[in-house]
Amino acid sequence: MTPPRILNRLLAAEQLRAWGLPLHPPEHLVAEPAANAATHGRVPGRDFRLTLYVVGETLRIKVSDTRGDQLPRAGATAPDAESGRGLLLVEALADRWGVAPGPAPRKTVWAEPALVPAGSRSVTSR
Repeated sequence: MTPPRILNRLLAAEQLRAWGLPLHPPEHLVAEPAANAATHGRVPGRDFRLTLYVVGETLRIKVSDTRGDQLPRAGATAPDAESGRGLLLVEALADRWGVAPGPAPRKTVWAEPALVPAGSRSVTSR
């Protein structure tokens, strides 16, 4: 059985392809919050939700779970900690990101990467 965080990454990648959007960095911006939700945001009998949508030139990735009592903060863990690095990656890859509480008992981690349509990326040589 495929773990939910991997399944969400695969489904998100397929949707991004269908929309003609690049996989990087959005694929990572799905995987990290989904892994956190599956690992830390899980309550027995409840799952997490992944939402992707595009408005104008903005892709918004949202991962909601039912642990609104645990709001994440990037950089809140020690540098040598084994966990907590996912949000540092989100912070590095997203143009904007944040955490929205509620409605109880939920929270949503959202991220917006820069959109460059697949095939229109330029490569600069040095």
